[in-house]
Amino acid sequence: MGRPLIQLTEVSKSFQEKRAVDRLSFSVGEGEVFGFLGPNGAGKTTTIRMMTGLLQPSEGQILINGMNISQHKKKVHAQIGVVFELPNLYVRSSIRDNLELFADLYGVSKGRVDEVIGSLQLEERQKSKVGSLSKGWKQRVLIARSLLHRPKVLFMDEPTSGLDPNSAALIRKYIMRIKDEGTTIVITTHDMHEAEELSDRVGIMHAGRLVALGNPLSLKKAYGKAEIEAEYWQEDKVMSTSWPLADEMTKDHIYQLMASGKLISLHSKEASLADVFAALTGSELS
Repeated sequence: MGRPLIQLTEVSKSFQEKRAVDRLSFSVGEGEVFGFLGPNGAGKTTTIRMMTGLLQPSEGQILINGMNISQHKKKVHAQIGVVFELPNLYVRSSIRDNLELFADLYGVSKGRVDEVIGSLQLEERQKSKVGSLSKGWKQRVLIARSLLHRPKVLFMDEPTSGLDPNSAALIRKYIMRIKDEGTTIVITTHDMHEAEELSDRVGIMHAGRLVALGNPLSLKKAYGKAEIEAEYWQEDKVMSTSWPLADEMTKDHIYQLMASGKLISLHSKEASLADVFAALTGSELS
């Protein structure tokens, strides 16, 4: 992990008598993709809103590039980009008009608009009104807008939710590209495969607390259970079952199926991030 660009120290947030976030402490390094995961109501959205200055922590401190978000909100906002799941674009204006408007607000050149349009393959429809675009195209415009001022930190809420496979693949590829260029990225997602594919580290929240933090591989080793899955004949039906890979009895089960001639196939089944999530929160995500 590079130098910390985001640091949370004992951060809590209460709404009347309900504590939505409870003493949260972690950091995100420069150039890192951090997957921020949790079921609905876990507190991750509240945390993101505090990290982007939309909410004030009840307790604790949040630093973005060494600056306290509560004390230096304007300076912090100049260094972050935000992509929310719900698009907030000017739907009666074209892609280019939307981007040029925000380029003026950020004080960046029209040449930068051309750069982001090219990077996200928006050229062919840059004169189309945003209201006529599919969700995938709108998401690409949102990402382009968030990157106009070359932010040090990018927050992305469900970046590929509801997109077709081609659009989702394009956005995932672009996320890895801007990571390689040094941008620090925080992603919230309900797609465990996406989190595992993109994230250098993940943090899992449950009931307002951070219940796990680490790279996907280490978490799978710590909380997942590798298994052997067998398919076999039972009378005239194909059945399947799984056994723990490390269990001494597993080899006996396999031998019995082989000896009976009923075994069709064997597959190793690695623990997934979804398994880790379920073990820690009692819930399952897609």
